[in-house]
Amino acid sequence: MILRAALILLALSLPAHAQQAPGTPPAVSPVQAATTPPAVKPPEQIVAGISRDEIDITTNFDGSELIIYGASKRETPIPADQLDVVVAVAGPSESVTVRHKERRLGIWVNTGRLSVGAAPSFYVVASTRPLHLILTPEQDQRYRISVPLAMRSFAGPVEVEDTVPYTEALIRLREGEGLYRLDDGAVRLAEQTLFRADVRLPANLMEGAYSARIFLLRDGKVIDTFHAPIKVRKVGLERWLYRLALENPFVYGIMSLAIAMAAGWAASEAFRQLRRS
Repeated sequence: MILRAALILLALSLPAHAQQAPGTPPAVSPVQAATTPPAVKPPEQIVAGISRDEIDITTNFDGSELIIYGASKRETPIPADQLDVVVAVAGPSESVTVRHKERRLGIWVNTGRLSVGAAPSFYVVASTRPLHLILTPEQDQRYRISVPLAMRSFAGPVEVEDTVPYTEALIRLREGEGLYRLDDGAVRLAEQTLFRADVRLPANLMEGAYSARIFLLRDGKVIDTFHAPIKVRKVGLERWLYRLALENPFVYGIMSLAIAMAAGWAASEAFRQLRRS
Protein backbone atom coordinates (compact mmCIF):
# COMPACT_ATOMS: atom_id res chain seq x y z
CA MET A 1 0.00 0.00 0.00
CA ILE A 2 2.85 2.36 0.85
CA LEU A 3 4.59 1.45 -2.45
CA ARG A 4 1.41 2.17 -4.45
CA ALA A 5 1.00 5.58 -2.82
CA ALA A 6 4.62 6.42 -3.57
CA LEU A 7 4.15 5.58 -7.27
CA ILE A 8 1.07 7.81 -7.48
CA LEU A 9 2.95 10.72 -5.89
CA LEU A 10 5.87 10.18 -8.31
CA ALA A 11 3.53 10.26 -11.32
CA LEU A 12 1.86 13.45 -10.13
CA SER A 13 5.24 15.11 -9.62
CA LEU A 14 6.32 14.52 -13.26
CA PRO A 15 5.97 17.45 -15.75
CA ALA A 16 3.00 17.45 -18.05
CA HIS A 17 4.96 16.53 -21.21
CA ALA A 18 6.47 13.49 -19.47
CA GLN A 19 3.00 12.13 -18.66
CA GLN A 20 1.87 12.50 -22.29
CA ALA A 21 1.96 9.39 -24.44
CA PRO A 22 4.25 9.46 -27.50
CA GLY A 23 2.50 10.72 -30.63
CA THR A 24 -0.32 12.36 -28.66
CA PRO A 25 -0.82 16.05 -29.51
CA PRO A 26 -0.41 18.48 -26.62
CA ALA A 27 -3.56 19.37 -24.78
CA VAL A 28 -5.08 22.78 -25.42
CA SER A 29 -6.32 24.68 -22.41
CA PRO A 30 -9.82 26.23 -22.43
CA VAL A 31 -8.22 29.69 -22.40
CA GLN A 32 -6.17 28.90 -25.55
CA ALA A 33 -9.23 27.44 -27.30
CA ALA A 34 -11.26 30.53 -26.48
CA THR A 35 -8.61 32.91 -27.83
CA THR A 36 -8.12 31.02 -31.16
CA PRO A 37 -10.02 32.99 -33.84
CA PRO A 38 -12.57 30.89 -35.74
CA ALA A 39 -12.27 30.48 -39.52
CA VAL A 40 -14.06 33.33 -41.27
CA LYS A 41 -16.56 32.14 -43.84
CA PRO A 42 -17.17 34.24 -46.93
CA PRO A 43 -20.47 36.14 -46.89
CA GLU A 44 -21.53 34.26 -50.01
CA GLN A 45 -20.56 30.72 -50.95
CA ILE A 46 -20.75 28.76 -54.19
CA VAL A 47 -22.90 25.66 -54.41
CA ALA A 48 -22.30 24.21 -57.86
CA GLY A 49 -22.17 21.12 -60.03
CA ILE A 50 -21.30 20.03 -63.56
CA SER A 51 -23.27 17.93 -66.01
CA ARG A 52 -20.37 15.53 -66.68
CA ASP A 53 -17.15 14.82 -64.82
CA GLU A 54 -15.92 12.25 -67.36
CA ILE A 55 -15.72 12.73 -71.14
CA ASP A 56 -14.93 9.80 -73.42
CA ILE A 57 -13.19 10.38 -76.75
CA THR A 58 -14.26 7.79 -79.32
CA THR A 59 -13.55 7.42 -83.03
CA ASN A 60 -16.61 9.54 -83.92
CA PHE A 61 -16.09 12.17 -81.19
CA ASP A 62 -16.97 15.61 -82.57
CA GLY A 63 -16.94 17.65 -79.37
CA SER A 64 -19.10 17.82 -76.29
CA GLU A 65 -21.22 20.22 -74.28
CA LEU A 66 -20.41 20.88 -70.62
CA ILE A 67 -23.06 22.51 -68.43
CA ILE A 68 -21.84 24.19 -65.24
CA TYR A 69 -24.59 25.37 -62.89
CA GLY A 70 -24.97 26.51 -59.31
CA ALA A 71 -26.11 29.17 -56.89
CA SER A 72 -24.79 31.72 -54.45
CA LYS A 73 -25.52 30.61 -50.90
CA ARG A 74 -25.95 33.46 -48.43
CA GLU A 75 -27.48 33.99 -45.00
CA THR A 76 -27.84 37.77 -45.32
CA PRO A 77 -29.87 40.00 -47.64
CA ILE A 78 -28.60 40.43 -51.19
CA PRO A 79 -25.94 43.18 -51.28
CA ALA A 80 -26.45 46.24 -53.44
CA ASP A 81 -23.36 45.56 -55.56
CA GLN A 82 -23.72 43.61 -58.79
CA LEU A 83 -22.94 39.90 -58.49
CA ASP A 84 -20.76 38.41 -61.23
CA VAL A 85 -19.70 34.86 -61.97
CA VAL A 86 -16.66 33.69 -63.93
CA VAL A 87 -16.18 30.10 -65.09
CA ALA A 88 -12.77 28.89 -66.31
CA VAL A 89 -12.28 25.44 -67.84
CA ALA A 90 -8.65 24.40 -68.35
CA GLY A 91 -7.02 21.37 -69.90
CA PRO A 92 -3.72 19.71 -68.98
CA SER A 93 -0.70 22.00 -69.26
CA GLU A 94 2.23 21.36 -71.57
CA SER A 95 5.54 22.99 -72.42
CA VAL A 96 5.41 25.02 -75.65
CA THR A 97 8.16 26.70 -77.66
CA VAL A 98 7.14 29.72 -79.75
CA ARG A 99 9.50 30.72 -82.58
CA HIS A 100 9.69 33.97 -84.50
CA LYS A 101 10.65 33.75 -88.18
CA GLU A 102 11.85 36.43 -90.56
CA ARG A 103 12.57 36.32 -94.25
CA ARG A 104 16.19 37.09 -95.02
CA LEU A 105 17.64 36.84 -98.51
CA GLY A 106 14.54 34.97 -99.62
CA ILE A 107 14.85 32.34 -96.87
CA TRP A 108 12.72 32.08 -93.74
CA VAL A 109 14.96 31.76 -90.68
CA ASN A 110 14.31 31.60 -86.92
CA THR A 111 15.31 34.86 -85.27
CA GLY A 112 14.01 34.25 -81.77
CA ARG A 113 12.20 31.76 -79.58
CA LEU A 114 10.45 31.61 -76.24
CA SER A 115 9.74 28.48 -74.19
CA VAL A 116 6.60 28.63 -72.06
CA GLY A 117 6.92 26.31 -69.09
CA ALA A 118 3.23 25.38 -68.83
CA ALA A 119 0.49 26.47 -71.20
CA PRO A 120 -2.96 24.86 -70.91
CA SER A 121 -3.83 22.74 -73.92
CA PHE A 122 -7.40 24.04 -73.66
CA TYR A 123 -8.69 27.13 -71.88
CA VAL A 124 -12.09 28.82 -71.90
CA VAL A 125 -13.23 31.71 -69.72
CA ALA A 126 -16.96 32.45 -69.54
CA SER A 127 -18.36 35.36 -67.54
CA THR A 128 -21.56 37.25 -66.86
CA ARG A 129 -20.07 40.49 -68.24
CA PRO A 130 -16.84 41.46 -70.01
CA LEU A 131 -13.96 40.26 -67.87
CA HIS A 132 -12.11 43.58 -67.74
CA LEU A 133 -15.20 45.24 -66.24
CA ILE A 134 -15.74 42.81 -63.37
CA LEU A 135 -12.20 41.72 -62.38
CA THR A 136 -9.42 43.95 -61.08
CA PRO A 137 -5.84 43.34 -62.31
CA GLU A 138 -4.73 42.53 -58.78
CA GLN A 139 -7.34 39.81 -58.41
CA ASP A 140 -6.48 38.50 -61.86
CA GLN A 141 -2.83 38.24 -60.88
CA ARG A 142 -3.73 36.38 -57.71
CA TYR A 143 -6.13 33.83 -59.23
CA ARG A 144 -4.69 33.75 -62.80
CA ILE A 145 -8.06 33.82 -64.53
CA SER A 146 -7.53 35.61 -67.85
CA VAL A 147 -6.06 33.75 -70.82
CA PRO A 148 -2.59 35.41 -70.78
CA LEU A 149 -2.15 34.79 -67.05
CA ALA A 150 -3.19 31.14 -67.37
CA MET A 151 0.27 30.46 -68.80
CA ARG A 152 2.90 29.69 -66.21
CA SER A 153 6.52 30.80 -65.93
CA PHE A 154 8.91 30.57 -68.85
CA ALA A 155 11.12 27.50 -69.17
CA GLY A 156 14.86 28.14 -69.21
CA PRO A 157 16.56 31.48 -69.83
CA VAL A 158 14.56 34.12 -71.69
CA GLU A 159 16.44 34.94 -74.89
CA VAL A 160 14.16 37.76 -76.11
CA GLU A 161 13.69 41.28 -74.78
CA ASP A 162 9.91 41.38 -75.09
CA THR A 163 7.90 38.22 -74.36
CA VAL A 164 4.47 39.72 -75.08
CA PRO A 165 4.52 39.19 -78.89
CA TYR A 166 5.34 35.52 -78.38
CA THR A 167 2.58 34.84 -75.86
CA GLU A 168 0.12 36.81 -77.99
CA ALA A 169 1.09 34.72 -81.01
CA LEU A 170 0.50 31.49 -79.07
CA ILE A 171 -2.89 32.72 -77.89
CA ARG A 172 -3.81 33.79 -81.42
CA LEU A 173 -2.87 30.41 -82.88
CA ARG A 174 -4.83 28.47 -80.30
CA GLU A 175 -7.80 30.77 -80.65
CA GLY A 176 -7.78 29.91 -84.36
CA GLU A 177 -7.84 26.22 -83.46
CA GLY A 178 -10.75 26.73 -81.06
CA LEU A 179 -8.63 25.78 -78.03
CA TYR A 180 -8.57 29.21 -76.33
CA ARG A 181 -11.76 31.22 -75.99
CA LEU A 182 -13.11 34.17 -74.03
CA ASP A 183 -16.91 34.06 -73.80
CA ASP A 184 -18.17 37.35 -72.37
CA GLY A 185 -21.79 37.12 -71.29
CA ALA A 186 -21.92 33.32 -71.61
CA VAL A 187 -22.79 32.89 -67.92
CA ARG A 188 -26.47 33.48 -67.27
CA LEU A 189 -27.40 34.86 -63.85
CA ALA A 190 -30.93 34.86 -62.40
CA GLU A 191 -32.16 36.77 -59.35
CA GLN A 192 -28.59 37.50 -58.23
CA THR A 193 -28.40 33.87 -57.10
CA LEU A 194 -28.69 31.16 -59.75
CA PHE A 195 -26.18 30.85 -62.59
CA ARG A 196 -25.49 28.57 -65.55
CA ALA A 197 -22.76 28.36 -68.18
CA ASP A 198 -22.74 26.18 -71.31
CA VAL A 199 -19.16 25.44 -72.39
CA ARG A 200 -18.56 23.89 -75.79
CA LEU A 201 -15.62 21.47 -75.93
CA PRO A 202 -14.02 21.04 -79.38
CA ALA A 203 -13.27 17.75 -81.10
CA ASN A 204 -9.49 18.16 -80.84
CA LEU A 205 -9.30 17.71 -77.07
CA MET A 206 -6.18 16.31 -75.45
CA GLU A 207 -6.54 13.38 -73.09
CA GLY A 208 -5.84 14.16 -69.44
CA ALA A 209 -7.07 15.86 -66.29
CA TYR A 210 -9.18 18.98 -66.83
CA SER A 211 -10.57 21.36 -64.23
CA ALA A 212 -13.50 23.73 -63.92
CA ARG A 213 -13.07 26.76 -61.66
CA ILE A 214 -15.91 29.04 -60.61
CA PHE A 215 -15.36 32.49 -59.15
CA LEU A 216 -17.93 34.61 -57.35
CA LEU A 217 -17.20 38.34 -57.62
CA ARG A 218 -18.52 41.60 -56.25
CA ASP A 219 -16.99 45.02 -56.85
CA GLY A 220 -14.13 43.48 -58.82
CA LYS A 221 -13.03 41.17 -55.99
CA VAL A 222 -13.29 37.40 -55.69
CA ILE A 223 -15.33 36.45 -52.63
CA ASP A 224 -15.50 32.67 -53.13
CA THR A 225 -14.15 29.95 -55.42
CA PHE A 226 -15.17 26.44 -56.44
CA HIS A 227 -13.15 23.71 -58.16
CA ALA A 228 -14.33 20.55 -59.92
CA PRO A 229 -12.11 18.00 -61.71
CA ILE A 230 -13.01 16.64 -65.15
CA LYS A 231 -11.46 13.52 -66.68
CA VAL A 232 -11.06 13.31 -70.45
CA ARG A 233 -9.92 9.96 -71.84
CA LYS A 234 -9.80 8.01 -75.06
CA VAL A 235 -11.86 4.82 -75.18
CA GLY A 236 -12.27 1.94 -77.59
CA LEU A 237 -10.19 1.88 -80.76
CA GLU A 238 -8.96 5.43 -80.16
CA ARG A 239 -7.43 4.48 -76.82
CA TRP A 240 -5.91 1.26 -78.19
CA LEU A 241 -4.17 3.13 -81.02
CA TYR A 242 -3.07 5.90 -78.64
CA ARG A 243 -1.52 3.46 -76.16
CA LEU A 244 0.07 1.46 -78.98
CA ALA A 245 1.73 4.58 -80.40
CA LEU A 246 3.12 5.47 -76.94
CA GLU A 247 4.18 2.07 -75.69
CA ASN A 248 5.15 0.29 -78.97
CA PRO A 249 6.03 2.95 -81.55
CA PHE A 250 7.87 0.43 -83.75
CA VAL A 251 4.83 -1.86 -84.00
CA TYR A 252 2.59 1.17 -84.56
CA GLY A 253 4.83 2.37 -87.41
CA ILE A 254 4.92 -1.05 -89.08
CA MET A 255 1.15 -1.35 -88.81
CA SER A 256 0.63 2.14 -90.24
CA LEU A 257 2.96 1.33 -93.14
CA ALA A 258 1.12 -1.93 -93.84
CA ILE A 259 -2.25 -0.18 -93.82
CA ALA A 260 -0.95 2.51 -96.17
CA MET A 261 0.45 -0.10 -98.58
CA ALA A 262 -2.81 -2.07 -98.50
CA ALA A 263 -4.86 1.07 -99.13
CA GLY A 264 -2.58 2.04 -102.05
CA TRP A 265 -2.82 -1.43 -103.58
CA ALA A 266 -6.64 -1.46 -103.17
CA ALA A 267 -6.92 1.95 -104.85
CA SER A 268 -4.70 0.90 -107.79
CA GLU A 269 -6.73 -2.29 -108.28
CA ALA A 270 -9.95 -0.32 -108.24
CA PHE A 271 -8.66 2.07 -110.93
CA ARG A 272 -7.44 -0.89 -112.98
CA GLN A 273 -10.86 -2.52 -112.88
CA LEU A 274 -12.48 0.78 -113.90
CA ARG A 275 -10.18 1.08 -116.91
CA ARG A 276 -10.93 -2.47 -118.06
CA SER A 277 -14.65 -1.87 -117.83
